[in-house]
Amino acid sequence: MITIGVVGPQDLVAATREVADAMPGVKTHPLPYETETDAAQVVRDSPADIDVFLFTGIVPYELAVAAGALDRPASFVTYTGAPLLNAMLRLLRDGHDPSSFSIDILDVGQVEETLREAGIATSGAHVLPYRRGLTASDIVEFHRERAAEGVNIAITCLRSAYDVLEGDITVVRLAPSIHSIRYATQQLLAAVGQARSDDAQVVVGLCDLPAAAEADLRRETSGLGSAVVASSGGPFVLFTTRGPLDAATSGFTELPLVAKLGAVHGTVRIGFGVGGSAAEAEALAKRALGRAGKLGKQAAVVSMRNDIDLTLSGTATKPVRRPSLSLLSQRAGLSTATLMRLRDMLAEQDEPTVTTRSVAAALSVQQRTARRLLNRLERAGAAQSTGRQGLEGSGRPLVTYELYL
Repeated sequence: MITIGVVGPQDLVAATREVADAMPGVKTHPLPYETETDAAQVVRDSPADIDVFLFTGIVPYELAVAAGALDRPASFVTYTGAPLLNAMLRLLRDGHDPSSFSIDILDVGQVEETLREAGIATSGAHVLPYRRGLTASDIVEFHRERAAEGVNIAITCLRSAYDVLEGDITVVRLAPSIHSIRYATQQLLAAVGQARSDDAQVVVGLCDLPAAAEADLRRETSGLGSAVVASSGGPFVLFTTRGPLDAATSGFTELPLVAKLGAVHGTVRIGFGVGGSAAEAEALAKRALGRAGKLGKQAAVVSMRNDIDLTLSGTATKPVRRPSLSLLSQRAGLSTATLMRLRDMLAEQDEPTVTTRSVAAALSVQQRTARRLLNRLERAGAAQSTGRQGLEGSGRPLVTYELYL
């Protein structure tokens, strides 16, 4: 059973819970606020047994992200498609012309696509897309400016903006559809399932050390919660799971025990394999140990599925703005040419962050390839997810990353 904390205005929290609670394996906990600026504090004050957060819109979600309040998986419900069509029908029913209006938060392309499907002209739609830092005051000002130009219907996704505009102009408040709530909930469940699956993955470590190093190896790897097995004439073997290894290596970026053991015993090479079974993990560990052997006398590598090989630093490291691209190339398993193209991309753009879409366009690759590339950089400590921006495909949020290149 997954417990979802639903964050939003009281009425949308109630509507969202009604849909989500009907889904198998889900129970919800209400986390209502008075205004979206309270979202971060509501999250911080939430019960510890909540597994994930579901926001009833992108604005409170982004405010919580910006405040650093999220310590668990989270997502938000989108307002595309059916909610906008419902608003059009309400306007028609009330005798209004739905072909001229102002609307906030949604993407221009999404609005135009929905209108074309409904047979409504798109030329009268005035859209204020969501951007980071957009406030309720910005939204209210946008609608009032359009009203001053003769656009007398406002459609808003934000309750606080609706409360201000109501009575001044004709205003419709969008609410998420049953489909969008279900979709967002399913995405959260998938994210939790993947995280739990990752933590349950088996890790086999192969440690090429002198036989005399066994006691030191057991002491240094105690934090991994692992079992150490000495094999006759071969490397030491470690058994653990992905969760402890992830924590002990600071997200697969560093392994200080390499330097500690190396200072005493000279050559230290370690290969970790992360797989769904012991056999798969062992095969990947052999690959990792082989690569570690090519990197020098003191090296550690983690190998995963999809040809991901991550070189671990022997000392505690922190991301830097201009790291050595040759070192990063080894650690992330990417060519220096690719890293240089990414560095040039950052220098040419105004935004400090990237997405899979922008990286795919800059490198002329598919988005799934860009996603794997960013995943490698994140594991290597050269990228960090900073939030979400816009929408990808049928409502999938685009994760934004800051790159340390």
